[in-house]
Amino acid sequence: MYSINTKVVVVTGASSGIGKALADQALLKGARVAVCGRDEGKLRVLFGPDSDTVFCQRADVAKEVDCKAFVDAIIAKWGRIDVLINNAGISMRALFTETDLSVIRELMDINFWGTVYCTRYAVAHIVKNKGAIVGVSSIAGYRGLPGRTGYSASKFAMQGFLEALRTELLYTGVNVMWVSPGFTATNIRNVARSKDGTIQGETPLEESKLMSSETCARIIISGIENQKRTIVMTGTGKLTVWINKLFPGLADKLVFNHFAKEADSPLKKP
Repeated sequence: MYSINTKVVVVTGASSGIGKALADQALLKGARVAVCGRDEGKLRVLFGPDSDTVFCQRADVAKEVDCKAFVDAIIAKWGRIDVLINNAGISMRALFTETDLSVIRELMDINFWGTVYCTRYAVAHIVKNKGAIVGVSSIAGYRGLPGRTGYSASKFAMQGFLEALRTELLYTGVNVMWVSPGFTATNIRNVARSKDGTIQGETPLEESKLMSSETCARIIISGIENQKRTIVMTGTGKLTVWINKLFPGLADKLVFNHFAKEADSPLKKP
């Protein structure tokens, strides 16, 4: 059992949704928490001024220099990092044939490279303290989802990176974990990119039926403390991973039919 009490926990993308809930849960557990986001004003509204237990800094994880500066600032304040939760991410919804390639590049820069940059600058500190590195991924990291090619690619890349890193760090005392929430009531779909990179501004899902960010965060924090390898959070998610592994052709049809039923779905059968 690994306790985050008194540990320094870093959460990227903490200005809303799962990131905000993760920071709150870590604080409740007695951790010191460092958060970043692209809107420092919003972070200050949510977390208040810097204190003995909270540190906020503006950082765009798609920029290596921002990630290094964020990690350096945490070390300057507390002298250590124990847990890094790579949560920052964006999504998309558009057919690949209609999508501007800049959209996919942006998703890779934030979802994949953001994880790589933050991990690269924090990893030596985490190894020193035998802590944890976490990636908030998706079922899209196990099974490519139609209309979300860039998102799926970025999450596959994240999981491959973390799996390789976990193996490299196997005997260091560091736990590397990636988690796949189900559809969660967060802001990520409302700011998901459309085919030309503009923000969708709405979601095709019924938010009232989705897992709450708070529930998702509690599962992730519990996974960190129990040193889990991976977590797939929902029954539908577990079934999707299982079917895709054993019956990939069937999974193609089931996934297509599921997403074709979305409101204003771009998928159309001939």
